[in-house]
Amino acid sequence: MPVYKAPLENIRFVLNDVLGAHQVSALPGYEEATPDVIDSILEEGAKICEEVLFPLNQSGDKEGCVLENGVVRTPKGFKEAYRTFSEGGWCGLTCDPQYGGTGMPQVVGTVMQEIICSTNMSFGMYPGLSQGAYEALHVFGTDEQKQTYLPKLASGEWSGTMCLTEPHCGTDLGLIKTKAMPDSDGSYKITGTKIFISAGEHDLTKNIIHLVLARLPDAPEGVKGISLFVVPKFLPKDGGAGPRNGISCGSIEHKMGIKASSTCVMNLDDAKGWLVGDPHKGLRAMFTMMNNARLGVAMQGLGIAEAAWQNGLNYAKERLQMRALDGAKVPDKPADPIIVHPDVRRMLLTCKAFCEGARALSYWVGMNLDIAHKHPDEKERAAADDLVALLTPVIKAYQTDMGFEVASLAMQIYGGHGYIWEHGVEQYARDARIAMIYEGTNGIQALDLVGRKMPEGYGRLLRRFFHPAQKFIDDNQANAELQEFIFPLAKAFAKLQQATATVAQKGLKDPNEAGAASVDYLRMFALTAMGYMWCRMVVAAQKKLKEGAGGRDEFYESKIHTARFFFTRMLPEVDARFKAVQAGAEPLMAMEAAAF
Repeated sequence: MPVYKAPLENIRFVLNDVLGAHQVSALPGYEEATPDVIDSILEEGAKICEEVLFPLNQSGDKEGCVLENGVVRTPKGFKEAYRTFSEGGWCGLTCDPQYGGTGMPQVVGTVMQEIICSTNMSFGMYPGLSQGAYEALHVFGTDEQKQTYLPKLASGEWSGTMCLTEPHCGTDLGLIKTKAMPDSDGSYKITGTKIFISAGEHDLTKNIIHLVLARLPDAPEGVKGISLFVVPKFLPKDGGAGPRNGISCGSIEHKMGIKASSTCVMNLDDAKGWLVGDPHKGLRAMFTMMNNARLGVAMQGLGIAEAAWQNGLNYAKERLQMRALDGAKVPDKPADPIIVHPDVRRMLLTCKAFCEGARALSYWVGMNLDIAHKHPDEKERAAADDLVALLTPVIKAYQTDMGFEVASLAMQIYGGHGYIWEHGVEQYARDARIAMIYEGTNGIQALDLVGRKMPEGYGRLLRRFFHPAQKFIDDNQANAELQEFIFPLAKAFAKLQQATATVAQKGLKDPNEAGAASVDYLRMFALTAMGYMWCRMVVAAQKKLKEGAGGRDEFYESKIHTARFFFTRMLPEVDARFKAVQAGAEPLMAMEAAAF
């Protein structure tokens, strides 16, 4: 059976010692979010995830969802777990208190997303999709729409979805065919088919609020003709759910993983909906949902990796196989635990270095979300918003790639037992695989980085990362205790800057050049950003050790050891990726399609 314990000590280290999350409580509206309050919330959140959600992960995978007479039945225990979860206020943790939310900072929500995904990624899909719908309505909804839907979404009484994809179009939303015809009462009749709709139908809530992309009769071609509509499963009436609307589930997908999350084909037949935001401006509102979802998916990658890593570590300490290469370590037993073997340690340290580095990087993004929303200085808000926009495709792609890789490494540590369902780790690999695909495939994230984020504002977004990274290097290059870490970071950062210039220059002449370099460039960016966060963690750990670690020397020393592994065994990948970027598009594009 799999195991999991929320890594609260590591979480506290990142929040308090590395990022200084106490600064969040200085932001307007977050005064009550002191470190002690945040810690108490995370303690309770960890408890419900470990005790309520985690026990349902394997059983939910085995049972899956079932469609019966147009209604999706979730696995045994999910309804009760959702009731406990929503009644505890977790659906509205970061929602506006004006609409019944708790009003906690986004960084707290980021932490909780990690823990939820570690314990039960399928379950997390239901409140996770609701959060995206909530954010879109909170920003673009009318006052009436906000009053109607936001309190229900924040309480968890109703849930939400995003209905974007159609059978003939995924990433290319300009091909959408779903139609919205104006009705006499100011609403719209919406007709079409949407596919791959996560949580599109289920039995957890009294109503499901669908946000649907569709075209008005006079819509321009392409993405400039997309509008967003709110389409409830049951029409709101007297503060509750009234008559059934014309939207229904035609079928559910039978998937490789996240089997306890219902992935639906949704049919709209003159479904009643209301415009959200301006006509033909649905893409802007959609990206509010999409960016929220992409950050959430990044946390799925980290969450799955953390759970897989914990199980791999647990197994490596218990499984006895062969003797250590340099002699028996446990001579009173028939064999040594496999953690003594160099290759097992390589796998374990890869998992550990990724999880701890990605945690710091993700929480840094979460803190900047709070600054972007709440800081009193407009320039500070804009700078933080830029950083979040820049790093969103980076962490979505890298953390989901690595989430799958770490799950695969955990299976490898288990050997043959890792391939068997009962041990639980093969489920992590199956569940993790979708995160590399949905909310924009990772190739699309790379194109977003080089095609949108890199040129925006003549490199303004890039400077939001480049400037603090360069300042950190400059400020610490003379620090003798940091030499073995700061020099590799400086080299990687220099390669990233050189690659940025190459992609920008070549991409201007030939878009295929930027496209060909994009995936390797994104990986270079992610590894360099991880190096930056690992250096910050080393600084924090060294400071704690100097101050007297209060009996926690081993914890802080392990940070420095893990950083050493990252800089010597993982960061050098930047060099290979740099060579691939420099190779250009010709090796990819020269061969005719028929020759494949």
